[in-house]
Amino acid sequence: MSRQRLWRVLSVFALMALLLAGCGDPRLNALTPKGTAGDMQLDLITLSILIMLGVFAVVITIFVYVLIRYRKKKGVTREVKQVHGSTLLEIVWTVIPIILLAILAVPTVQTTFKLAAAQPKTEDALKIKVTGYQYWWEFEYLNANGKRFKTAQELHIPAGEKVYLEIHGKDVLHSFWVPALAGKIDVVPGRVNTMWIDAKQPGKYQGKCAELCGAGHALMDFKVYAHSKGDFDNWVAQQTTPYKPQTVAEKEGEKIFKQNCISCHANPNPKIKGPDLSKFGTRETIAGILSHNETNLKKWLEDPESVKPGARMPKINYLNDQEMKNLMEYLMKSK
Repeated sequence: MSRQRLWRVLSVFALMALLLAGCGDPRLNALTPKGTAGDMQLDLITLSILIMLGVFAVVITIFVYVLIRYRKKKGVTREVKQVHGSTLLEIVWTVIPIILLAILAVPTVQTTFKLAAAQPKTEDALKIKVTGYQYWWEFEYLNANGKRFKTAQELHIPAGEKVYLEIHGKDVLHSFWVPALAGKIDVVPGRVNTMWIDAKQPGKYQGKCAELCGAGHALMDFKVYAHSKGDFDNWVAQQTTPYKPQTVAEKEGEKIFKQNCISCHANPNPKIKGPDLSKFGTRETIAGILSHNETNLKKWLEDPESVKPGARMPKINYLNDQEMKNLMEYLMKSK
């Protein structure tokens, strides 16, 4: 390959990389933090980038100077002074990196200890147990307004308050990550990790599994909803108020649910652990990735594997049209 063609290929790859850098979900961006932990981590990212840019600038300056100063000239022959074994230079390029590493290490260690302080200082601080499964997330509220309940795929928190998380794993390694609010933490079966997060303002934030965990890893998403205090209290009250079917279709759907779904979704010792569906109608997503509507619900029920590869939920494709309609009616109205 000629040098000219090589430069063209490299230019195309550089342009593609530049264009792809602007793609993706803006909510999956650690460079625009919306929480205290995110701000602290961005400070470290900025500091490390500044140090690297400083080193890069010095190296490039020396490189360009040498290219110009010692370039080959017609009719000029000379030998560059040899500095091998210079004690002074050895000390300089050993001490400078140590100083730069110290500048980065001190705030890094300080931030690490601040983020590791994941034990609530007051009894009324909100505590949530997070459990990672293939390929979904369970959130158990341990003391939300004095009440205990579970949700799946959607984490709701009060804005402006620290929320303390207990991170558990049930099958393989996962990683809990909400880029806009806080950094990643490993989800390890048999071990409890802890962290805290907060959101400075109400909003919706994207969460991901950041550890390759199988075929459905890329779709192991969840959402974090930060509410004002009043809205959060209303949401807790809604989640803890039992739902009673109103229409005939809903009542028939409840019967079908108990016959076909309850063994995995409400049984204390299920063969296949599934999320709690008691308030399914309040959610904004299906399986954490699909918009919440009847079309997507039917698609998920009839063939979960086609939506999320590796999903352990069996197909519910043996119901007749009316039975499926009643089941969906019950689920969508469960609020």
